[in-house]
Amino acid sequence: MASSDPIADALTKIRNASRAKHPSVDVPPSRQLERVLQVLKDEGFIRTYRAVGEDAVHRVFRIYLKYVRKTPAITQLIRISKPGVRVYRKAAELPRVLNGLGVAVVSTSSGVMAEREAYRKRLGGELMCYVW
Repeated sequence: MASSDPIADALTKIRNASRAKHPSVDVPPSRQLERVLQVLKDEGFIRTYRAVGEDAVHRVFRIYLKYVRKTPAITQLIRISKPGVRVYRKAAELPRVLNGLGVAVVSTSSGVMAEREAYRKRLGGELMCYVW
């Protein structure tokens, strides 16, 4: 059965694997998810990710989770904009997650980026998720 929100499914798998203290998790690939994973890697919430699989049918992203003294780097991961209700914000209205300790992932006209970078570039867009 096809998922109506593959990004939310992938974020749920990451959240559950992090809470269960798994070293890695496999999720179905998409370009949008790859951009979100790059932001999570740049912000220090995951160690790395890579495409695993020999062909397009069996390919997955293997995400290597990050832990600090056996505590997950990802405490919470919340999907904001959903297929039924899209949430958009202007650059001046972008939220600060946990007073800057967390990050909001924003899909802008210049690509997917953290809210700090979008604010610096004066770009608004769709709020994809909050991570802390």
